[in-house]
Amino acid sequence: MEADIRNGALKMIVFEELVYQEAERRKMTIGAAQLDRAVAEFRKQFSTEQEFQQYLKTELNGSQALMRARVRRSLLIDRLLKIEVADKAAVPLAEAKAYYDKNPDRFRIAESFAVQTISMVPPPNATPAQLKEAAQQAAVALRQAKAAQNYTDFGLLAEKISQDDYRVNMGDHHAVERDKLPPAVLQAVLAMRDGQVSGVIQVEHFYTIVRRCAHIPAGMKPFAEAKDSLRKQLEKIKTEQLRSGLDKRLRAKAKVEEL
Repeated sequence: MEADIRNGALKMIVFEELVYQEAERRKMTIGAAQLDRAVAEFRKQFSTEQEFQQYLKTELNGSQALMRARVRRSLLIDRLLKIEVADKAAVPLAEAKAYYDKNPDRFRIAESFAVQTISMVPPPNATPAQLKEAAQQAAVALRQAKAAQNYTDFGLLAEKISQDDYRVNMGDHHAVERDKLPPAVLQAVLAMRDGQVSGVIQVEHFYTIVRRCAHIPAGMKPFAEAKDSLRKQLEKIKTEQLRSGLDKRLRAKAKVEEL
């Protein structure tokens, strides 16, 4: 991986230099006030004046002018990238809707259940005694889980006593597709209403208690729910395409030597 990392870093260095040179060629400017603000923001990353002076001495031969030049260079790169990439990568709502309408398969959702769990998990290769202890712990937990009045009560209990990985997230598995639920859990949630808590269910070597939060029928994800993430995905794709295209155009006009 080291070679790939080095190659990627080198490409980024070349790309930024070409962008900077293009900004200079276009005679783009940075106002004095903007540059002063950027320099002030740059200095804030140093916790003390001594730390800042040490940076100047080590990296810039003590030159404040060189520091301002580097900050100006960064601002020019950012400005040109905003013009050529960020602004052009913006995805209007109408464009996202058109993509949504043309690609319905991407937005079909399978039947699923939103569930929370509290689980007792014996160690690997548990002895019969350890399995019995886990079952007893689950029985005690069930009485507390049945007393939970809502999502928050059940979730806080999960964070306190559950032994599975979902305990750090209020026991919440979010939406799980029907065919991905263990058969015993699926059988239980099919017989429950939203908000109900199951009995103790043995799944392989552990014991779990399930709260059904919601049943999500199969269908299409509404555009209102999909639009924000869809626009971000499309903007990411356009950003990569625009950066790649800009890189190719700038390289075509430049001589790049790697020594």
